Amino acid sequence: MITISLCMIVKNEEDVLERCLSSVRDLVDEIVIADTGSTDRTREIALTFTDKLYSFQWIDDFAAARNFAFSKATKDYCMWLDADDVMEEKDRLELLALKHTLTSDTDIVMMRYNTAFDEAGKPSFWYYRERLIRNNREYLWTGAVHEAITPSGNIIYSDAAVSHRKIHAGDPDRNLNIYKKILSEGKKLNAREHYYYARELYYHGLYEEALEVFQRFLTMDEGWLENKIEACIMTAKCYRETGAVPAALGALLKSLEFDVPRAEVCCEIGNHFMGNGQYETAVFWFETALACRMNFASGGFIITDCYGYTPALQLCVCCDKLGRHEDAEKYNELAGTFKPTSPAYLYNKAYFDKIKKNR
Repeated sequence: MITISLCMIVKNEEDVLERCLSSVRDLVDEIVIADTGSTDRTREIALTFTDKLYSFQWIDDFAAARNFAFSKATKDYCMWLDADDVMEEKDRLELLALKHTLTSDTDIVMMRYNTAFDEAGKPSFWYYRERLIRNNREYLWTGAVHEAITPSGNIIYSDAAVSHRKIHAGDPDRNLNIYKKILSEGKKLNAREHYYYARELYYHGLYEEALEVFQRFLTMDEGWLENKIEACIMTAKCYRETGAVPAALGALLKSLEFDVPRAEVCCEIGNHFMGNGQYETAVFWFETALACRMNFASGGFIITDCYGYTPALQLCVCCDKLGRHEDAEKYNELAGTFKPTSPAYLYNKAYFDKIKKNR
């Protein structure tokens, strides 16, 4: 059976660290924690789980901190978590089974990262991340922000998931400030950093600047396919925020240059035509979204509602606008199979029940 070193970087995480470590302490063989300057009870809590607690001077570089934590690991594989991550019971069992069956020739295990949840607590947004990495010092984190290890070698995908359960907001300006510091020092951003820098600009409402960086990223040959498709979606959002609605459609259609349409793209295009009252065209794109299948191994961001619930619900609205009430009700019932407690589904159901009652 393989052995696992849990490697974490933390700072002022007294509210969540115990929850995180309690969810995995019996699954790992070693816990390594690099503290980057806590002033609360974080270190005290960490010491109740491990004696491998180290101090690391924060230098505005997440990759450097993670590489330091990994350098202290002594087991077969390194596993990383953030302090506000947790493993639910079903995922704990999956990881335990994996630990018993993983072969020694595996280099990296990709696991789902659930980062948003619907009203029922089910994951609504997730993507795969490199979660277990062979401890051979060849795999290094890169990127001061949104750090990553480029997957290579013998890679497998696991059904186990880590859930990101924040209970308080972090510093909303931290990542953007790090990027601006990098640029102020005269350093150049690589393709991946361009993509994430543009996202930070977007989230700060700097839409014109975000557009410029997204467009620059889309011209870079080394940009990752999934990032380019997502950049087209984000570019469209920037255009809408700046009032350039026609240009938004062009940005969405550009994503088709890179690969077959994702359901996320189809829903965005459907919403564009729906907003313009072009319901027949919107129906085409929402039906196309329904036909899409999630590509789990793509590594891209996945909005699960786009692969069933959202297009079905929007088809209900479009068909109702077109006078196709039976089709509309059918699509609403389909939406209900995905989210039976959804307020939108229940509202529509009551609407159709009232129509049938008054006939």
